[in-house]
Amino acid sequence: MYIKLMKGLKNQVFSNKLGKFAFFIIITFTVISIFAFLSPYDPNEIDMASRFTSPNIKNIFGTDIMGRDYFTRILYGGRISLSVGFLSMLISTIIGTIVGSISGYFEGRIDSFLMRTVDILMSIPSFFIILILNAYLKPSMGIIISVIGLLGWMTTARLVRAETLSIKSSEYVLYAKSLGISNFKIIKKHIIPNVLPTIIVAATLSIASAILIESSLSFLGMGVQAPDASWGSMLSNSQGYIDEAPYLGVFPGIFILLTVLSFNILGDVIRNTLDSRGE
Repeated sequence: MYIKLMKGLKNQVFSNKLGKFAFFIIITFTVISIFAFLSPYDPNEIDMASRFTSPNIKNIFGTDIMGRDYFTRILYGGRISLSVGFLSMLISTIIGTIVGSISGYFEGRIDSFLMRTVDILMSIPSFFIILILNAYLKPSMGIIISVIGLLGWMTTARLVRAETLSIKSSEYVLYAKSLGISNFKIIKKHIIPNVLPTIIVAATLSIASAILIESSLSFLGMGVQAPDASWGSMLSNSQGYIDEAPYLGVFPGIFILLTVLSFNILGDVIRNTLDSRGE
């Protein structure tokens, strides 16, 4: 089942021009961020004599206010932005899958309690909660990942619950119940594997959302702290130098735009593939 699903998704992604573009962008940005250490420049090395150097052959993205190579900073910033996206997605997806599958499978009071909790949390602007928590907690990559992940699982939970309500009445689940198999084993062996397509779509879109939130926090100065940098913090630091060095805002902005856009496109392609399979 998993092999067929993955092959179907792979074929659909690579047969779709936008899907192929999105996949290429995501893989390219991920790979160059992982191998950022191959850059001949130190991302934190200050060279005041080279500050505000325009893009050239030696420094293809130019240098920043401290004379640091901007391309190298972009690569290392990608590590942080993409790590926040992927790791917070894992947290929110795991929580959302557990809550959604339990809520949909057991229904009744458990379902009512869990869904009312989800309704309450979704009615509160999560970004402002993140801002408040981040103001009281020492800003760090771990805190940002944890907060975004712990406040981003509600949509996944709703989607998984809806799928679980449909799957739990299928013959193989009823048969498993008749054999006396425990409820949690049924959820693990039969519910979650069949909800996997929905989980994949939710996870893809969750990464894009997490990267945007991290970028927004860093833009407001409440994200990754110096000397480390993310694309959001680099965009924030460029505000005062738009006239003097506009490229300082252009490059991180382009990377954020392409990354978020690519994950959204990939999520749409996967969702369309799965919808067509169900018709």
